[in-house]
Amino acid sequence: MSPLKVSSRSNPNSVAGALVAVIRDQGYAEMQAVGAGALNQAIKAVAIARGFVAPSGNDLVCAPAFTDIEINGEGRTALKLLVEKRQSR
Repeated sequence: MSPLKVSSRSNPNSVAGALVAVIRDQGYAEMQAVGAGALNQAIKAVAIARGFVAPSGNDLVCAPAFTDIEINGEGRTALKLLVEKRQSR
């Protein structure tokens, strides 16, 4: 599965919907963000997605990590967000 790529212009509601769909299908999802604006949109999407899964008694957890990627032949460092579902307490 390829990661969901989030930019500073991404709509957080759309990303949240895609995030929940991938998690329902695979059990987890990975997002990539390069830059502060992109990370901001990605974190908003995780918060919105938590609201989507809460009525079914679930919660989402998010673990950040760094990853090296290539954009237009140039090496960059991106933030990778691993998001998965867990049962609420």
